[in-house]
Amino acid sequence: MNSNTSSIQPPSGKYPDKRRIRIAISLFYFSMGFCFASWASRIPEIKSSLGLSDAAFGTILFALPVAQFLMMTFSGKLVTYFGSRKVILFAVPGYTLCLVNLGLANHGWQLAMGLFLFGIFGNMCNISINTQGVAAEKIYKRPIMAAFHGGWSMAGFTGALVGLAMMNLKIQPYVHFLIVVAIISLIVILNWGKLVPGKAVQAKPTGTTKKFFSKPDAGLVQLGIIGFCSMASEGAMFDWSGIYFKDVVQAPHALIILGYTSFMITMAAGRFMADRLVVKFGRKHLLQVSGILISSGLLISVIFPYLVPSTLAFMMVGLGVSSIVPSVYSAAGRHATIAPGIALATVSSVSYLGFLMGPPLIGYISAAAGLRYSFAVIGIFGFCITFLVARIKAMH
Repeated sequence: MNSNTSSIQPPSGKYPDKRRIRIAISLFYFSMGFCFASWASRIPEIKSSLGLSDAAFGTILFALPVAQFLMMTFSGKLVTYFGSRKVILFAVPGYTLCLVNLGLANHGWQLAMGLFLFGIFGNMCNISINTQGVAAEKIYKRPIMAAFHGGWSMAGFTGALVGLAMMNLKIQPYVHFLIVVAIISLIVILNWGKLVPGKAVQAKPTGTTKKFFSKPDAGLVQLGIIGFCSMASEGAMFDWSGIYFKDVVQAPHALIILGYTSFMITMAAGRFMADRLVVKFGRKHLLQVSGILISSGLLISVIFPYLVPSTLAFMMVGLGVSSIVPSVYSAAGRHATIAPGIALATVSSVSYLGFLMGPPLIGYISAAAGLRYSFAVIGIFGFCITFLVARIKAMH
């Protein structure tokens, strides 16, 4: 990678306490995941309290990924020109404060506005924290990105458990979200100074300046399409797994969150194993199996919509999606000529269309034909991943 295109170029010898850096970055991944999972854990309750139909709720869900998508290019530029650490200091507190707004919504339009702001700050967190992950991989000189995303998934599991406890204690969502703000604020205060310092990009030599909106690299777009299929599946699980267990599986009230929790447990476990599996079996083989697991799990939950089979099926989906996003992000961050922040923004721009289309698509199909059929449609994306990975040249 050229020195004039990377916002972070950490030589391993410059950071003797690399373990502390890794811990700090992991905690920021955890913070981002804990914040999102806190929202996801209260979705069924918030949807019911606002009296929203599946179609109306699906429309409102558009606000979050639309904001993330619109912010992609700007987040990449901000991270590249100001450094990921400075962006994190602004983005993470903003992300948590937006979470509280979601708990205060009394009308659908207020929830939509809150989700839009949540998406803007969430995207800045996503690009800046993943740029830190790329920098850490350069320091360690081996794959560790999946483990970072494992921290995000562990936060999802933790957030789901906390959400379950808050619901059983009948604590209002906004109070729950204020507690989350306090926890994440402490993490930021104790760990921000330990992040990789990332510097602003130096001026480019004459003739190398690129337009703000330029033609995306074909290899990065290919990675983004694989990420798209995975994120469509993830978005379905994040936003609709609780509702699926409530309306289709008809789980007892205390177990409505079981589907989401089982998904998050296996996704976290898979990510902590993925780095070693990549070294042993290769990225392509691992991702092809992952695609099959996604489709198989979703289809099993459709064919056998009962508590035990659906729980096991959602665990399969969790394993399937676990290694895909870390793999495409890691590959993007190692691009030979494009800065990590810009490369990640390009891949995320395509990938997050999955979040943009997946959850609302479920809402519309559910309104027309039922929630089970909508999950069957999303299941097709797993097979698409298996097919695309076999053809892609950018994955290595």
